Amino acid sequence: MFQKFPRLFLILSAVLFLLNLLQASFTELIYDEAYYWYYAQDMAWGYFDHPPMVAFLIKVSSLFFDGELGVRLMSCVLSAGTYLLLWSVVDNPKKKDYIIHFFLLVFSFTLMNAYGFLTLPDTSLLFFTALFLWLYKRFLADEKTITAVGLGLVMAGLMYSKYHAVLVILFVLLSNYKLIFNKKAWLAVILALVCYVPHLVWLYQNDFVSITFHLYERPNQAYKFDEFTLGFFLNNIVIIGLLFYWVYSAFFKFRSTDKFSKALIYLVYGILVFFFISSFNRRVQAQWTIAISIPLAIIAFNHLLVNAKSRRWMYRIGIVSLVLLMYARAWMIYQPLFPMVFETHGNKQWTEELKTKSGGIPVIFENSYRRASMYEFYSGIPAISLNNYMYRKNQYSINDSEERVRGQRVLYVSQYRQNGDVTYMHLDSTVFHGFYIDDFQSYRKLKCIVEKPETGIEYSLKVYNPYPFDVALDQLKYTISYSNEYKQVKQMLPLKVKNLTPQESFLKSKDTLEYSFVLPLSKMENPSYFRIGIAEHNLLPGLNGKPIKIH
Repeated sequence: MFQKFPRLFLILSAVLFLLNLLQASFTELIYDEAYYWYYAQDMAWGYFDHPPMVAFLIKVSSLFFDGELGVRLMSCVLSAGTYLLLWSVVDNPKKKDYIIHFFLLVFSFTLMNAYGFLTLPDTSLLFFTALFLWLYKRFLADEKTITAVGLGLVMAGLMYSKYHAVLVILFVLLSNYKLIFNKKAWLAVILALVCYVPHLVWLYQNDFVSITFHLYERPNQAYKFDEFTLGFFLNNIVIIGLLFYWVYSAFFKFRSTDKFSKALIYLVYGILVFFFISSFNRRVQAQWTIAISIPLAIIAFNHLLVNAKSRRWMYRIGIVSLVLLMYARAWMIYQPLFPMVFETHGNKQWTEELKTKSGGIPVIFENSYRRASMYEFYSGIPAISLNNYMYRKNQYSINDSEERVRGQRVLYVSQYRQNGDVTYMHLDSTVFHGFYIDDFQSYRKLKCIVEKPETGIEYSLKVYNPYPFDVALDQLKYTISYSNEYKQVKQMLPLKVKNLTPQESFLKSKDTLEYSFVLPLSKMENPSYFRIGIAEHNLLPGLNGKPIKIH
């Protein structure tokens, strides 16, 4: 295979791979990476926010190295594979004369550059998108069974990387609808679905928690053109970088000449149109459209091979981009190079300070899965995020994180307290206070099931105890939080409930108690949703119920 690659290409690939390894080793984790590292400490077929591929990559990386490289090794490997695939999918024989142009082009794609060493779900999404297109091109040339099997496995890899991957598969299939009548295409689809069954089973066993959150429970805000739709367009400039004008110009001039080039066009337009429409409903994050980087890189490289003027400009701007991105990568390691604090700065510092001041006991972070996972990664001390009614659910809401610290002396840390037993500060000058709890107990998994009244004003409430132990009822206080139409909490009130079952002192393990309640009068004007929470041991109430639409 490697004899097909020019010597200069292999040398530059090796240099870039080594650069990414060094960057991965000396750059502190970003918060999302720490969160996914936390995933990997308990391997499963699914997680609250994402499918399991990102955790799998981290687990494999940790078999070879400790520390940051133990999180990022496989990202460096997949990034190198992505560049090899991009090169391979271009047929033009002139490409051997423009190897440096190729590397300047792909290095300039800002997010694809960053995912060359950061471990995020988009890292494997980019690799499997490139591999999917490479295999699809081979399938169009020769419909071999082995290629169909490869497509099936890669489609599963895409879906195990990120749910957005369904768009990659969908728009490529739409570009060639006759595949509906192709037996080997069906073989690929069926194989992909079979491989995806373990994740589907996990979703079923966990009440489709990921889908429910992303589609229904994620907080939103009122539409703002500058933040939503204009932000969408700006993001799609940012992900390409300084070469955005020439890359998009090449795309808009590009015309399909065969089924593969048609697939590239469908893929870019499909994803962009899908998220453009989404931008009228919610803020679209930059990485959501990252998959377009692969077809755009292919189209842009083909364009510069036949257009001398564009080639000269892309070369010049590519060099400028190379210098700036290398400086930015150095700044990610060494903060004084630029007067701004990023997520990769100061994490070892604040975690060491907190570990020293806390005495090395477990730490409970209020509403912060990011800080909990970052602290545990660098300190080696158990930490969890305790999520209350003002936040959202995450992986700490559905796993056994409570049991890791139950009954222990812990430090409860909050950004919103004004004082405490312990105070520490992040590099961005954010101050945190913590107070000690000698016997930590929380019951955030108690499940509140609300049913609307068919007549009258009384709602029914069922409270289920999933724990393997009984819970004392006198420790529980019921609350109700009111939200606006965007599920932003605006008010929390105590909730009076009427017991409909014989009076008990405990909610027994795996048992359910039934109550009724009337919605208390809210000072909020026209609340759209309410949510039941349970407060225990003087802690803030949790997210025990689902958001319920009011009328």
